[in-house]
Amino acid sequence: MIDLTMHEAIIEKNAKRCREKNIIFPTFAQMKDPAKIPEKISDRLKDTGLWDIDPVNLFRISWKNEPVLSGGAHPGVNYIELPSSLTGTKTRIFALVGKWFPTGAHKVGATYGCLAPALVTGNFDATTQKAVWPSTGNYCRGGAYNSQLLGCNSIAILPEEMSRERFEWLKSVAGEVIATPGCESNVKEIFDKCHELNQERGTDIVIFNQFDQFGNYLWHYEITGNALEEIVINENLHPGRIKGYVAATGSGGTLAAGDYLKQLYPSVKIAAGEALQCPTLLRNGFGGHRIEGIGDKHVPWVHNVKNTDMILAIDDNDCMDILRLFNEESGKDLLREKGVPAETIKQLELFGISGIGNVLGAVKMAKYYELEEDDVIFTILTDSAELYKSRIQEMHEAAGQFDKTEAAVVYAKSLIGQNINDAFELSYYDRLRIHNLKYYTWIEQQGKDVEELNAQWYDRNYWTNIQGLTSGIDSLIEDFNKKTGLL
Repeated sequence: MIDLTMHEAIIEKNAKRCREKNIIFPTFAQMKDPAKIPEKISDRLKDTGLWDIDPVNLFRISWKNEPVLSGGAHPGVNYIELPSSLTGTKTRIFALVGKWFPTGAHKVGATYGCLAPALVTGNFDATTQKAVWPSTGNYCRGGAYNSQLLGCNSIAILPEEMSRERFEWLKSVAGEVIATPGCESNVKEIFDKCHELNQERGTDIVIFNQFDQFGNYLWHYEITGNALEEIVINENLHPGRIKGYVAATGSGGTLAAGDYLKQLYPSVKIAAGEALQCPTLLRNGFGGHRIEGIGDKHVPWVHNVKNTDMILAIDDNDCMDILRLFNEESGKDLLREKGVPAETIKQLELFGISGIGNVLGAVKMAKYYELEEDDVIFTILTDSAELYKSRIQEMHEAAGQFDKTEAAVVYAKSLIGQNINDAFELSYYDRLRIHNLKYYTWIEQQGKDVEELNAQWYDRNYWTNIQGLTSGIDSLIEDFNKKTGLL
């Protein structure tokens, strides 16, 4: 789980480093409710850019940042509701917006959930060790960024076929950047590189693997789950009509927000999305795909499979075509003609590739269950089109001008025409089958304990014990901040 064993000598070294660099740690409670942030920190944020390498931006690890590039406050949850003219379904679909995190993606939160507990307990020595961030995209960006803010050296690992924007920015933030063979589906190659680094560097590094770090799960359970609950309150939604939560499998962390929602609203069904071109959960299949950042070909250790209700496979061709539809002028013109509101068209730049995939998953779920106009599905826009401009340019160069006819085809086929093919509702034994796939990656390859694998399925307290760690971690963070004397 999350190792909270205390190492006092290293804690003192970390506290000294933070004191020297003016680093204060936010608590989970402050990330959920920024009104609890000390006034002296809120005042500093007024003069700080959203992406600035400044420790005060740790207090912008929240879904509630004002949507501005500099000096923003915390007015409330960033989300949008998607109109039926865009989705082709009458169901109300709400999406959290990840663009307004530092680094432009919500993964900065998951990495904080992994790194902060290790620092405040002394399980990671910021003065001598490097933090290694194996990733299929945004996680290593968030990890490298938080490492900078927290005064740590870092190594970012990601597949060589990721977008140019990711690599260019990482070079200015991470201590080292390592490109592994393949695309986002090639997760084993990332794990192999981690084993290689362990053999070469030993105790000089600590690997924060998003696929097995429960800080990733806990951050999304608490912070993303709470943000979704606030949408229910803000929109005065009927609790009995909260029907679904859709998130790409990815590292398994974002799905934890579904666990939070289902505890509040038992009518919720949790759907795990993946690329049709690599249908790992749907068909125990394999392959490569272009929905960047949702690594697959395995079941993440932190995925609570027993609580997952369905699998939704999304065609990556639909995602890439819609990326053009949303970002080229002919596409926007077509959407205006189809009655998509002007305000929604302005917001299309908030959709990255995996966010588009999540929305298509929500549409599939709405159609599969024949949901009504007062039913609600939640999903996540993990990042924005800002991180994929080079992909849009590549498609433009390869396929030529995206004209109105092509826009009409994409709208009819990929959006309005999204169907329930490749949507699979899970029985008890379907879930168990998927859960058991963890054995081959995590027990055989990564050396995990088979007893813990069984506990994830059979111990009814396993996941709730993890969920119950938040207040204890917050107490450790508060104690650590007192050691630095900065508050």
